[in-house]
Amino acid sequence: MDKLLFIFLFTFLYSCLFLNVLAQDKEKPKYEMKTYQMVFLYKGPNRNQDSVEAMRIQEEHLKNIQRLADEGKLIVAGPFLDNQDLRGIFIFDVESEKEVMELVETDPAIKAGRLRYEVHPWMTAKGTCFK
Repeated sequence: MDKLLFIFLFTFLYSCLFLNVLAQDKEKPKYEMKTYQMVFLYKGPNRNQDSVEAMRIQEEHLKNIQRLADEGKLIVAGPFLDNQDLRGIFIFDVESEKEVMELVETDPAIKAGRLRYEVHPWMTAKGTCFK
């Protein structure tokens, strides 16, 4: 009798564990990809402003970055620290290359020619890096 009870309990517990594993597999989120717009910022053709003007442009550049971040469109922004032609990066969470170009063109450093840019659509697994 004890052996029969043991077999019953073992079979019951094993079945519960198996059903739990199956339920967890169904709950796993789907692997989804999301596209972002990555912008590389390079030294521009017009970098001959005096130090006062260059500082003013930089301050306005930073204000613009904050505005775009506050709007939820710009999710990453920052400079590269190796003082090469490639100066910084933006990553936008917007739908199209056209939209990102319109946003980047609002940057005072782009307008003044201190920076130029390239846009590259970039894809990553949703939820691995950003919202």
